[in-house]
Amino acid sequence: MIQGKLFDPSITLSELKSHLWEAANILRGSPVDRTDWKSYILPLLFFKRVCDVWDEEHEAMIAEYGDDFLDEHRFQIPEGSHWQDVREVASNVGTALQNAMRAIETANQKHLYGVFGDAPWTNKERLPDELIKDLLEHFSALNLSNKRVTSDVMGDAYEYLIKQFADTTKNKAGEFYTPRSVVRLMIDILDPKEGETVYDPACGTAGMLLGAVAHVRERGGDPRTFFGRLYGQEKNLTTASAARMNLLMHGLEDFSIERGDTLRHPVFSSSSGGLATFDVVIANPPFSLEQWGREVWESDPWGRAFAGLPTDTSGDFAWVQHMVQSMAEPHGRMAVVLPQGALFRSGIEGQIRQKLLEMDLIEAVIGLAPNLFYGTGLAACILVLRRRKAKNHAKKVLIVDASSRFRKGRAQKFLEPEHTTEILSWYERFEDVEDYARVVSLKEIEKEGWTLNISRYVLPPIGADIPPLDEAITVFKESLTRCREAEDHLRQVMVEGGWLE
Repeated sequence: MIQGKLFDPSITLSELKSHLWEAANILRGSPVDRTDWKSYILPLLFFKRVCDVWDEEHEAMIAEYGDDFLDEHRFQIPEGSHWQDVREVASNVGTALQNAMRAIETANQKHLYGVFGDAPWTNKERLPDELIKDLLEHFSALNLSNKRVTSDVMGDAYEYLIKQFADTTKNKAGEFYTPRSVVRLMIDILDPKEGETVYDPACGTAGMLLGAVAHVRERGGDPRTFFGRLYGQEKNLTTASAARMNLLMHGLEDFSIERGDTLRHPVFSSSSGGLATFDVVIANPPFSLEQWGREVWESDPWGRAFAGLPTDTSGDFAWVQHMVQSMAEPHGRMAVVLPQGALFRSGIEGQIRQKLLEMDLIEAVIGLAPNLFYGTGLAACILVLRRRKAKNHAKKVLIVDASSRFRKGRAQKFLEPEHTTEILSWYERFEDVEDYARVVSLKEIEKEGWTLNISRYVLPPIGADIPPLDEAITVFKESLTRCREAEDHLRQVMVEGGWLE
């Protein structure tokens, strides 16, 4: 089949990244909002990959056997649904593309059903035929067969696109993307082993599940032992589809990513009728989610309100309790990202926090710098819980202040590898580190009113929050510029409104 210009087999990841991101530039200036770019580009990338791998398998079978055996293909491509079939369509290209994707999903229901999402390909006002054809021709220049692009490179390129879309959308990105440095830190803390089950109840694009696989591989383990042991639930259809594509791009096939509202309707259950339990539970759920499903929890069939029923205004401790109930005995452990307010808010949240501490489930609290996550400038924390703590950790909580560990970017802060390595070392040592970490007894926490407010236990060194003079001057100048711009805008509004002459 005609594939256009083909890359050399030794294509580098950087070359692939560059070409893929050019697809986003094709959409720049089009009627497609940039927050929706991923809904179109990621499915096209996956569609092209599936078809190129099918072609590669077809050619290999013809060469060896003189015939094609359908059941030998990784995925089935129904007649008329190949990339080249869509590419040759002259008009109503969006309809042809959508029909091809749906046909592939139907023919591969076990692994691909719903994988292409629900982008409105047939909306010609948003996606005229010419624009879709430009995208198709751009992707046609890539041969994405296994010989040209390995699963590792393909997966890394897919993750790159997800990261680029997160950078582009900023405020919306927090709904589907967790900074990979934070993922790495959480995974290293939980230390998943070969053959263990891993569950993310708010899985986004499956970055944490993939982090578990990478963790085992880097330590010399066999990531294939995770086949059938990776589980995720995601409310957003587009994001759930991206998660499934992400795992498939990384060469994983046997996993369970389900769409649904975890707090209202958890998908995974046990044979006894309760919640399914897992060795490793990890999540970065929406911060302080309102109207999260309290009405369901008032008579929750899963018994998740064991420590208390949160109010409608914040679902933080609903997520925590769901995850606790999802930890397996005896070695289940979990890590969850929360806003730091969850560490000290009073009322029912204080009661839930007290109950969790009294049950001796909370092992560590790690405070992070503000502005690390897309969509919020809030300071977050990582809460680590274990079904059964080590004996020397019993009735103790490690409280870490890592708020000074970051690299400052232009509009955001970043956790670098050297920072995560240092924080991990504090956690693993589980001992006092001057100015940064303290092992606190439950008795001391009780005396403090069951608060986990980090500053109650760990004080930063004097002057730690004072920036260098040159940095302070830069921040001042930027603030002054914004202030003057705001004054000019206000003056213009008042003149136009007749309040000033």
